[in-house]
Amino acid sequence: MQLRNQGRVLLIACGALAREILALIKANEWQHMDLQCLPAIYHNTPEKITPAVKGYIEKHRGDYSDIFVVYADCGTGGQLQTLCDEMGVSMIAGPHCYSFFEGNAAFEAREELTCFYLTDFLVRQFDAFFWRPMGLDKHPQLRDMYFGNYTTLVYQAQLKDAALEAKAKDCARRMGLAYEYRYTGYGDLAPALAALSSPS
Repeated sequence: MQLRNQGRVLLIACGALAREILALIKANEWQHMDLQCLPAIYHNTPEKITPAVKGYIEKHRGDYSDIFVVYADCGTGGQLQTLCDEMGVSMIAGPHCYSFFEGNAAFEAREELTCFYLTDFLVRQFDAFFWRPMGLDKHPQLRDMYFGNYTTLVYQAQLKDAALEAKAKDCARRMGLAYEYRYTGYGDLAPALAALSSPS
């Protein structure tokens, strides 16, 4: 059967990575890539990720030369990797995006068990993803119950943006945590996408 998009690569990605993936595609002129995102809010219900990815693979695998899943494990307990292995699809390495943005090797070496991580996306969406769903907008006394085991908020910045950094500092203040800024850029995401074959 002739592929309708011969030589093209479909990226099935978390919506939280859309801005970064599109920036890399534009900067590197990767015109052979198409992006399909799943809702970023699935991270609050990670059991939805694997079946949703499976649905997109089944829907599009006949249309592309290659499919690459731009999710790490992301709370699926290994199920996403198992699915990709069974369906012959590759995915980005790492336990979560905090790890591959930092660089998986560097992140593993740090062993930071008491750090709470935010990326550019999560700084922008802090209230929608954390503060309101946890009820902290109405019940701030719950803060210690949720965050009492953390000591530091680590902001992993993909872009150098003063407004985002100020917002991240405010998130740390609201959570009652120390604050640390790290400029990671795109980390392992950039080489993972660069390694995907381009059309001949």
